[in-house]
Amino acid sequence: MRQPEHPIIIDIEASGFGQTSYPIEIGLVLENHERFCTLIAPQSDWTHWADSAEAVHGISRDNLIHAGKSALDVALYLNSLLEGVTAYSDGWVVDKPWLTVLFHAAGIDMKFHLSPLEMILSEAQMTMWADVKTQVINGSKLRRHRASNDAWIIQETYRRTLLQQA
Repeated sequence: MRQPEHPIIIDIEASGFGQTSYPIEIGLVLENHERFCTLIAPQSDWTHWADSAEAVHGISRDNLIHAGKSALDVALYLNSLLEGVTAYSDGWVVDKPWLTVLFHAAGIDMKFHLSPLEMILSEAQMTMWADVKTQVINGSKLRRHRASNDAWIIQETYRRTLLQQA
């Protein structure tokens, strides 16, 4: 598989983990480095909340209720940005189910693909990933555990490891 130079990266923050959790924030970075991030208002049947997850991402349920966009609005916008392309996630095993929850709540089909980041990483990139990611985090001064910041960190780590393997 050809390695993209700047893959589209999606990161999702959630209400917790497990079957009853749901997406609360989606962030992404496009190939041109443009960022998108939004909070998602909980649906009436999205009631699970883990204080431990809130301690990590710092987003309160009250903030989601007041500032979040509807599942439909978020899903429509994601489809408009990403229709027909593949986006990548370093947490595919949880991000894919959360996207499924979002699109199910919106009542529409997802018009893009989400793939594990590992599908485009070489063995050399995987070997240096943790060290390079730490360098990116330390050099960026970004607040961690917000979706668009995390997506940028992943994309930048990918870019640097791609250059270093050459």
